[in-house]
Amino acid sequence: MTIYQVAAHAGVSAATVSRVINGNRVSPETERKVRAAMAELSFTPSRAARRLRGRDSEVIALIIPDVENPFFTALARGVENRARTGGYSVVLCNTDDDPEREQTYMDIALAEHMAGVLIAPADGASDVQKLIEHGVPVVAVDRSLHRPDVDAVTVDNRAGGRVAAEALLAAGFSRVACITGPQSVETAQLRMEGWRQATAWPGDRLLRYADYRVDGGRAAMRDLLALHEPPDAVVVANNLMAAGALDVLRERGLEPPRFGLAVFGDLPYASLERHGVRVVDLPARNLGEAAAALLLARIAGDDGPARTVILRDTNTRERW
Repeated sequence: MTIYQVAAHAGVSAATVSRVINGNRVSPETERKVRAAMAELSFTPSRAARRLRGRDSEVIALIIPDVENPFFTALARGVENRARTGGYSVVLCNTDDDPEREQTYMDIALAEHMAGVLIAPADGASDVQKLIEHGVPVVAVDRSLHRPDVDAVTVDNRAGGRVAAEALLAAGFSRVACITGPQSVETAQLRMEGWRQATAWPGDRLLRYADYRVDGGRAAMRDLLALHEPPDAVVVANNLMAAGALDVLRERGLEPPRFGLAVFGDLPYASLERHGVRVVDLPARNLGEAAAALLLARIAGDDGPARTVILRDTNTRERW
């Protein structure tokens, strides 16, 4: 007999069953249904699960891919602000987009009985199953996990890619390329799809995938400029890659506004010239606050269906 069978019998998620077993807060009606199902199925929780019962932590984990990226720094600030008002502390975990390191941090969160986990997953295959099975609330932030039992808080990345490309086209540029992140990362794919919707370019000749890092942006920009018919503008799917792309453009004497550049999130370094750069504003702090609020609600016993919150205030502005 497994918690999945109990969950199906009670009409709830396996995570909810784990919360009841581990003594975490759920609504009285939900607890009644779960305990009735356990009795009807003669289900006995393991001794390991019973040992966890009643332990309440006031710490949550925030697992992010790049602590040096100002976007994630601002996101973490939003998480910390909201968590502190709820009486929780935040442990910051940096994965460098490494799935193994990410898994290590999730294992630590479980071993330390943390109250919940916020995660910007390294890729679409990030595995939060052990956390779910032990009743630890999980909320994905910035990048979703595409699981029906895990909440997510994101921005409208596809719309952002579209408005970035449209802004460059409206400014008179005609060959608008795209530098996006790894193919396995949701934000990279959605921002690319928005660019493609606006430009309707056939094939991938003006598309480059990179690694969301400065050097990746440099390499991709050099590759695009080496084309027989190079672009006259580019949408870059994050701020660090844009910094690398801008380095190359300056080397070639093509800095904006002569060459069109639109970037997700503000350029990260004060030394970078921002003249003529179009910026897709990302509400990083709001994103962190919204994700933390949802996680705290789950910790407090909200056992409603998983939901996805999309912040839709995506817009572009030009830096002069």
